[in-house]
Amino acid sequence: MLFNRSKKIVEQILALADVRLGGNRPWDIQVNNNEFYGRVLRSGSLGLGESYMDGWWDAKKLDEFFAKILRAELEKKVSNQRKIWWQSLIERLVNRQKRSKAFEIGERHYDLGNDLFQAMLDKRMTYTCGYFKNTENLDEAQETKLDLVCKKLGLREGMKVLDIGCGWGSFAKYAAEKYGVSVVGVTVSKEQVELGRKLCAGLPIEIKLQDYRDIEGMYDHIVSLGMFEHVGEKNYRTYMEIVNRHLSDHGLFLLHTIGSNGALETTDPWIEKYIFPRGRLPSIEKIGEAIKGLFVMEDWHNFGADYDKTLMVWFKNFDSRFESLKLHYKKRFYRMWKYFLLSGAGSFRARKNQLWQIVFSKKGIPGGYTLIR
Repeated sequence: MLFNRSKKIVEQILALADVRLGGNRPWDIQVNNNEFYGRVLRSGSLGLGESYMDGWWDAKKLDEFFAKILRAELEKKVSNQRKIWWQSLIERLVNRQKRSKAFEIGERHYDLGNDLFQAMLDKRMTYTCGYFKNTENLDEAQETKLDLVCKKLGLREGMKVLDIGCGWGSFAKYAAEKYGVSVVGVTVSKEQVELGRKLCAGLPIEIKLQDYRDIEGMYDHIVSLGMFEHVGEKNYRTYMEIVNRHLSDHGLFLLHTIGSNGALETTDPWIEKYIFPRGRLPSIEKIGEAIKGLFVMEDWHNFGADYDKTLMVWFKNFDSRFESLKLHYKKRFYRMWKYFLLSGAGSFRARKNQLWQIVFSKKGIPGGYTLIR
Protein backbone atom coordinates (compact mmCIF):
# COMPACT_ATOMS: atom_id res chain seq x y z
CA MET A 1 0.00 0.00 0.00
CA LEU A 2 2.79 2.43 0.95
CA PHE A 3 4.70 1.51 -2.23
CA ASN A 4 1.66 2.19 -4.42
CA ARG A 5 1.06 5.55 -2.76
CA SER A 6 4.71 6.60 -3.18
CA LYS A 7 4.68 5.53 -6.82
CA LYS A 8 1.49 7.50 -7.45
CA ILE A 9 2.98 10.67 -5.95
CA VAL A 10 6.16 10.38 -8.01
CA GLU A 11 4.09 9.67 -11.12
CA GLN A 12 1.98 12.78 -10.54
CA ILE A 13 5.05 14.97 -10.01
CA LEU A 14 6.77 13.71 -13.16
CA ALA A 15 3.60 14.24 -15.18
CA LEU A 16 3.94 17.98 -14.53
CA ALA A 17 7.09 17.82 -16.68
CA ASP A 18 5.62 15.42 -19.27
CA VAL A 19 7.80 12.57 -17.99
CA ARG A 20 6.28 9.10 -17.59
CA LEU A 21 7.24 6.07 -15.55
CA GLY A 22 7.97 3.22 -17.96
CA GLY A 23 7.23 5.34 -21.01
CA ASN A 24 8.85 4.81 -24.40
CA ARG A 25 10.14 8.32 -25.03
CA PRO A 26 13.87 8.99 -24.53
CA TRP A 27 13.28 11.22 -21.48
CA ASP A 28 10.89 8.82 -19.74
CA ILE A 29 12.38 6.85 -16.86
CA GLN A 30 12.52 3.11 -16.32
CA VAL A 31 12.46 2.03 -12.68
CA ASN A 32 14.58 -1.02 -11.84
CA ASN A 33 13.96 -1.09 -8.09
CA ASN A 34 10.61 -0.27 -6.51
CA GLU A 35 12.32 1.20 -3.48
CA PHE A 36 13.19 4.13 -5.77
CA TYR A 37 9.88 5.91 -5.09
CA GLY A 38 10.19 6.05 -1.33
CA ARG A 39 13.87 6.96 -1.53
CA VAL A 40 13.21 9.96 -3.76
CA LEU A 41 10.30 11.15 -1.62
CA ARG A 42 12.41 10.89 1.53
CA SER A 43 15.67 12.33 0.20
CA GLY A 44 14.72 14.53 -2.75
CA SER A 45 17.54 15.48 -5.13
CA LEU A 46 20.11 13.50 -3.14
CA GLY A 47 17.94 10.38 -3.30
CA LEU A 48 17.34 10.86 -7.01
CA GLY A 49 21.07 11.02 -7.74
CA GLU A 50 22.13 8.23 -5.39
CA SER A 51 19.42 5.90 -6.64
CA TYR A 52 20.67 6.49 -10.20
CA MET A 53 24.22 5.70 -9.10
CA ASP A 54 22.91 2.47 -7.59
CA GLY A 55 21.17 1.49 -10.83
CA TRP A 56 17.63 1.86 -9.48
CA TRP A 57 16.42 3.80 -12.53
CA ASP A 58 17.50 4.81 -16.02
CA ALA A 59 16.54 7.10 -18.90
CA LYS A 60 17.76 6.75 -22.49
CA LYS A 61 18.47 10.49 -22.61
CA LEU A 62 19.30 11.58 -19.09
CA ASP A 63 20.16 15.07 -20.34
CA GLU A 64 16.68 15.57 -21.81
CA PHE A 65 15.03 14.15 -18.68
CA PHE A 66 16.71 16.89 -16.67
CA ALA A 67 15.93 19.55 -19.25
CA LYS A 68 12.25 18.61 -19.04
CA ILE A 69 11.95 18.59 -15.26
CA LEU A 70 13.97 21.80 -14.87
CA ARG A 71 11.97 23.67 -17.50
CA ALA A 72 8.82 22.58 -15.66
CA GLU A 73 10.22 24.05 -12.39
CA LEU A 74 9.07 21.07 -10.37
CA GLU A 75 10.91 22.34 -7.31
CA LYS A 76 8.45 25.25 -7.17
CA LYS A 77 5.35 23.23 -7.93
CA VAL A 78 5.95 20.67 -5.20
CA SER A 79 7.73 22.86 -2.64
CA ASN A 80 4.78 22.76 -0.27
CA GLN A 81 4.13 19.03 -0.60
CA ARG A 82 6.18 17.79 2.34
CA LYS A 83 9.45 18.83 0.67
CA ILE A 84 8.86 16.27 -2.09
CA TRP A 85 11.52 16.06 -4.82
CA TRP A 86 13.94 18.86 -3.97
CA GLN A 87 14.72 19.32 -0.32
CA SER A 88 15.86 22.70 0.83
CA LEU A 89 19.14 22.70 2.72
CA ILE A 90 19.74 24.48 5.98
CA GLU A 91 21.19 27.86 5.15
CA ARG A 92 24.87 27.96 6.02
CA LEU A 93 25.64 30.55 8.65
CA VAL A 94 29.38 30.05 8.51
CA ASN A 95 32.03 30.68 5.89
CA ARG A 96 32.19 27.27 4.21
CA GLN A 97 34.97 28.36 1.85
CA LYS A 98 37.35 29.66 4.50
CA ARG A 99 41.10 29.46 4.02
CA SER A 100 41.48 26.21 5.97
CA LYS A 101 39.15 24.48 3.46
CA ALA A 102 40.71 26.01 0.34
CA PHE A 103 42.34 22.82 -0.93
CA GLU A 104 39.39 20.47 -0.32
CA ILE A 105 37.87 21.00 -3.78
CA GLY A 106 41.24 20.22 -5.36
CA GLU A 107 41.61 17.01 -3.41
CA ARG A 108 38.04 15.78 -3.91
CA HIS A 109 37.39 16.79 -7.51
CA TYR A 110 40.34 18.04 -9.55
CA ASP A 111 42.72 15.45 -8.11
CA LEU A 112 40.49 12.51 -9.09
CA GLY A 113 43.04 11.63 -11.74
CA ASN A 114 44.60 13.31 -14.75
CA ASP A 115 43.75 10.24 -16.83
CA LEU A 116 40.03 10.91 -16.33
CA PHE A 117 40.26 14.50 -17.50
CA GLN A 118 42.63 13.68 -20.37
CA ALA A 119 40.07 11.18 -21.65
CA MET A 120 37.18 13.64 -21.34
CA LEU A 121 38.49 17.08 -22.29
CA ASP A 122 39.85 18.70 -25.45
CA LYS A 123 43.48 18.37 -26.49
CA ARG A 124 44.45 21.46 -24.45
CA MET A 125 42.62 20.14 -21.34
CA THR A 126 40.34 23.14 -20.91
CA TYR A 127 37.85 22.36 -18.13
CA THR A 128 35.48 25.23 -18.85
CA CYS A 129 32.78 26.00 -21.40
CA GLY A 130 33.78 26.07 -25.06
CA TYR A 131 32.68 28.83 -27.43
CA PHE A 132 30.97 27.14 -30.37
CA LYS A 133 31.08 30.05 -32.79
CA ASN A 134 31.29 28.76 -36.37
CA THR A 135 32.27 25.27 -35.21
CA GLU A 136 30.85 22.10 -33.69
CA ASN A 137 34.29 20.69 -32.83
CA LEU A 138 35.31 20.82 -29.16
CA ASP A 139 39.02 21.42 -29.80
CA GLU A 140 38.18 24.36 -32.06
CA ALA A 141 35.52 25.67 -29.66
CA GLN A 142 37.99 25.72 -26.78
CA GLU A 143 40.68 27.48 -28.83
CA THR A 144 38.05 29.98 -29.99
CA LYS A 145 37.16 30.60 -26.34
CA LEU A 146 40.80 31.03 -25.29
CA ASP A 147 41.41 33.42 -28.16
CA LEU A 148 38.24 35.32 -27.25
CA VAL A 149 39.60 35.82 -23.73
CA CYS A 150 42.95 37.04 -25.03
CA LYS A 151 41.28 39.53 -27.36
CA LYS A 152 38.89 40.79 -24.70
CA LEU A 153 41.89 41.50 -22.46
CA GLY A 154 43.82 43.11 -25.32
CA LEU A 155 46.92 41.00 -24.68
CA ARG A 156 50.19 42.18 -26.20
CA GLU A 157 53.69 40.77 -26.18
CA GLY A 158 55.57 41.33 -22.95
CA MET A 159 52.53 41.66 -20.70
CA LYS A 160 52.33 39.81 -17.38
CA VAL A 161 49.05 38.00 -16.70
CA LEU A 162 47.65 36.29 -13.61
CA ASP A 163 45.37 33.25 -14.08
CA ILE A 164 43.37 32.47 -10.93
CA GLY A 165 42.28 28.84 -11.07
CA CYS A 166 44.57 27.97 -13.96
CA GLY A 167 43.71 24.27 -14.23
CA TRP A 168 46.28 22.40 -16.32
CA GLY A 169 47.47 25.66 -17.86
CA SER A 170 45.41 25.71 -21.06
CA PHE A 171 44.88 29.48 -21.06
CA ALA A 172 48.42 30.21 -19.90
CA LYS A 173 49.92 28.04 -22.65
CA TYR A 174 47.69 29.49 -25.37
CA ALA A 175 48.31 33.09 -24.30
CA ALA A 176 52.07 32.58 -24.04
CA GLU A 177 52.29 30.82 -27.42
CA LYS A 178 49.96 33.05 -29.41
CA TYR A 179 50.33 36.45 -27.72
CA GLY A 180 53.81 36.38 -26.23
CA VAL A 181 52.79 37.11 -22.64
CA SER A 182 54.12 35.64 -19.39
CA VAL A 183 51.62 34.01 -17.05
CA VAL A 184 51.46 33.11 -13.39
CA GLY A 185 48.75 30.53 -12.71
CA VAL A 186 47.45 29.41 -9.33
CA THR A 187 45.40 26.31 -8.54
CA VAL A 188 44.49 24.28 -5.44
CA SER A 189 44.97 20.95 -7.27
CA LYS A 190 48.25 19.05 -6.89
CA GLU A 191 47.44 16.92 -9.95
CA GLN A 192 46.87 20.00 -12.08
CA VAL A 193 50.15 21.54 -10.96
CA GLU A 194 52.12 18.38 -11.77
CA LEU A 195 50.73 17.90 -15.28
CA GLY A 196 50.32 21.61 -15.99
CA ARG A 197 54.01 22.28 -15.43
CA LYS A 198 54.88 19.53 -17.91
CA LEU A 199 52.47 20.82 -20.53
CA CYS A 200 53.76 24.39 -20.18
CA ALA A 201 57.46 23.53 -20.01
CA GLY A 202 59.73 25.90 -21.92
CA LEU A 203 57.26 28.78 -21.86
CA PRO A 204 57.28 31.88 -19.59
CA ILE A 205 54.67 30.29 -17.32
CA GLU A 206 54.75 29.61 -13.59
CA ILE A 207 52.08 27.36 -12.10
CA LYS A 208 51.69 27.46 -8.32
CA LEU A 209 49.81 25.35 -5.80
CA GLN A 210 48.26 28.30 -4.03
CA ASP A 211 45.01 29.71 -2.67
CA TYR A 212 43.92 32.98 -4.27
CA ARG A 213 44.20 34.67 -0.88
CA ASP A 214 47.99 34.20 -0.99
CA ILE A 215 48.59 35.83 -4.39
CA GLU A 216 51.54 38.21 -4.66
CA GLY A 217 52.78 40.70 -7.25
CA MET A 218 51.25 43.09 -9.78
CA TYR A 219 49.82 42.15 -13.16
CA ASP A 220 48.84 43.89 -16.37
CA HIS A 221 45.69 41.78 -16.62
CA ILE A 222 43.98 39.11 -14.53
CA VAL A 223 41.79 36.26 -15.72
CA SER A 224 39.78 33.60 -13.91
CA LEU A 225 38.12 30.83 -15.92
CA GLY A 226 35.74 28.54 -14.05
CA MET A 227 37.05 29.09 -10.53
CA PHE A 228 34.70 31.69 -9.03
CA GLU A 229 32.08 28.98 -8.41
CA HIS A 230 34.30 27.75 -5.55
CA VAL A 231 34.84 31.12 -3.86
CA GLY A 232 31.60 31.30 -1.86
CA GLU A 233 29.30 34.25 -1.30
CA LYS A 234 30.90 35.26 1.98
CA ASN A 235 34.23 35.66 0.16
CA TYR A 236 33.13 37.47 -3.00
CA ARG A 237 34.12 40.89 -1.67
CA THR A 238 37.49 39.62 -0.41
CA TYR A 239 38.13 37.98 -3.79
CA MET A 240 37.36 41.19 -5.68
CA GLU A 241 39.52 43.25 -3.31
CA ILE A 242 42.45 40.90 -3.92
CA VAL A 243 42.02 41.12 -7.70
CA ASN A 244 41.83 44.91 -7.46
CA ARG A 245 44.96 45.05 -5.31
CA HIS A 246 47.07 43.02 -7.76
CA LEU A 247 45.77 44.52 -11.00
CA SER A 248 47.48 47.49 -12.62
CA ASP A 249 45.43 50.69 -12.75
CA HIS A 250 44.96 50.38 -16.50
CA GLY A 251 44.48 46.60 -16.53
CA LEU A 252 41.40 44.48 -17.15
CA PHE A 253 39.97 41.60 -15.16
CA LEU A 254 38.02 38.92 -17.04
CA LEU A 255 35.79 36.69 -14.94
CA HIS A 256 34.45 33.55 -16.63
CA THR A 257 31.94 31.78 -14.38
CA ILE A 258 28.80 29.70 -14.32
CA GLY A 259 26.01 31.84 -12.95
CA SER A 260 22.57 31.43 -11.44
CA ASN A 261 19.43 33.25 -12.57
CA GLY A 262 18.84 34.35 -9.00
CA ALA A 263 20.63 34.44 -5.66
CA LEU A 264 20.95 30.90 -4.26
CA GLU A 265 20.78 30.18 -0.56
CA THR A 266 21.63 26.52 -1.05
CA THR A 267 23.53 24.12 -3.29
CA ASP A 268 21.98 20.98 -4.75
CA PRO A 269 22.73 18.30 -2.13
CA TRP A 270 23.84 15.66 -4.65
CA ILE A 271 26.27 18.04 -6.34
CA GLU A 272 27.50 19.15 -2.91
CA LYS A 273 28.17 15.58 -1.73
CA TYR A 274 29.64 13.98 -4.85
CA ILE A 275 30.95 16.63 -7.25
CA PHE A 276 31.69 20.13 -5.95
CA PRO A 277 31.85 20.31 -2.13
CA ARG A 278 31.32 23.84 -0.81
CA GLY A 279 30.46 25.17 -4.25
CA ARG A 280 27.99 27.99 -4.89
CA LEU A 281 26.89 29.60 -8.15
CA PRO A 282 26.98 33.40 -8.10
CA SER A 283 24.13 35.62 -9.23
CA ILE A 284 24.22 38.95 -11.06
CA GLU A 285 23.11 40.65 -7.86
CA LYS A 286 25.87 39.15 -5.70
CA ILE A 287 28.60 39.90 -8.22
CA GLY A 288 27.34 43.47 -8.44
CA GLU A 289 27.51 43.87 -4.68
CA ALA A 290 31.03 42.45 -4.59
CA ILE A 291 32.50 44.88 -7.13
CA LYS A 292 30.92 48.05 -5.73
CA GLY A 293 33.55 50.78 -5.53
CA LEU A 294 36.24 48.47 -6.91
CA PHE A 295 35.44 47.92 -10.58
CA VAL A 296 33.50 49.24 -13.55
CA MET A 297 31.67 46.53 -15.49
CA GLU A 298 32.70 46.99 -19.13
CA ASP A 299 31.13 43.91 -20.71
CA TRP A 300 28.83 41.05 -19.69
CA HIS A 301 28.67 38.23 -22.23
CA ASN A 302 26.36 35.22 -21.75
CA PHE A 303 26.93 32.09 -23.83
CA GLY A 304 25.46 29.54 -21.44
CA ALA A 305 23.80 27.57 -24.24
CA ASP A 306 27.31 26.54 -25.34
CA TYR A 307 27.82 24.71 -22.05
CA ASP A 308 25.11 22.25 -23.08
CA LYS A 309 27.19 21.42 -26.19
CA THR A 310 30.41 21.29 -24.17
CA LEU A 311 29.03 18.88 -21.60
CA MET A 312 27.53 16.61 -24.24
CA VAL A 313 30.92 16.26 -25.96
CA TRP A 314 32.63 15.70 -22.61
CA PHE A 315 30.20 12.88 -21.91
CA LYS A 316 30.69 11.39 -25.38
CA ASN A 317 34.45 11.37 -24.83
CA PHE A 318 34.15 9.95 -21.31
CA ASP A 319 31.68 7.28 -22.38
CA SER A 320 33.64 6.14 -25.43
CA ARG A 321 36.94 5.98 -23.56
CA PHE A 322 35.76 4.57 -20.24
CA GLU A 323 37.00 1.09 -21.12
CA SER A 324 40.57 2.37 -20.74
CA LEU A 325 39.69 3.91 -17.35
CA LYS A 326 38.03 0.86 -15.77
CA LEU A 327 41.11 -0.10 -13.78
CA HIS A 328 40.81 3.04 -11.63
CA TYR A 329 37.14 3.96 -11.92
CA LYS A 330 34.37 1.49 -11.17
CA LYS A 331 30.80 1.14 -12.47
CA ARG A 332 29.26 3.29 -9.74
CA PHE A 333 31.73 6.07 -10.55
CA TYR A 334 30.75 5.79 -14.22
CA ARG A 335 27.09 6.30 -13.35
CA MET A 336 27.94 9.16 -10.99
CA TRP A 337 30.03 10.96 -13.62
CA LYS A 338 27.42 10.35 -16.31
CA TYR A 339 24.75 11.80 -14.02
CA PHE A 340 26.97 14.82 -13.32
CA LEU A 341 27.69 15.60 -16.97
CA LEU A 342 24.23 14.96 -18.39
CA SER A 343 22.28 16.63 -15.59
CA GLY A 344 24.54 19.63 -16.15
CA ALA A 345 23.80 19.60 -19.88
CA GLY A 346 20.09 19.49 -19.10
CA SER A 347 20.33 22.44 -16.73
CA PHE A 348 21.99 24.63 -19.36
CA ARG A 349 19.53 23.44 -22.03
CA ALA A 350 16.69 24.50 -19.75
CA ARG A 351 18.52 27.84 -19.24
CA LYS A 352 18.56 27.32 -15.48
CA ASN A 353 22.30 27.98 -15.39
CA GLN A 354 24.25 30.54 -17.40
CA LEU A 355 27.86 31.03 -18.45
CA TRP A 356 29.14 34.58 -18.12
CA GLN A 357 32.30 36.27 -19.28
CA ILE A 358 32.50 39.63 -17.52
CA VAL A 359 35.16 42.24 -18.20
CA PHE A 360 35.99 44.74 -15.46
CA SER A 361 38.24 47.80 -15.37
CA LYS A 362 39.26 49.73 -12.28
CA LYS A 363 37.98 53.17 -13.23
CA GLY A 364 36.33 52.78 -16.62
CA ILE A 365 37.99 52.85 -20.03
CA PRO A 366 38.18 56.35 -21.55
CA GLY A 367 35.88 56.40 -24.57
CA GLY A 368 34.42 53.02 -23.71
CA TYR A 369 35.29 49.35 -24.09
CA THR A 370 35.11 47.74 -27.54
CA LEU A 371 32.91 44.66 -27.38
CA ILE A 372 34.40 41.49 -28.84
CA ARG A 373 32.35 38.45 -29.78
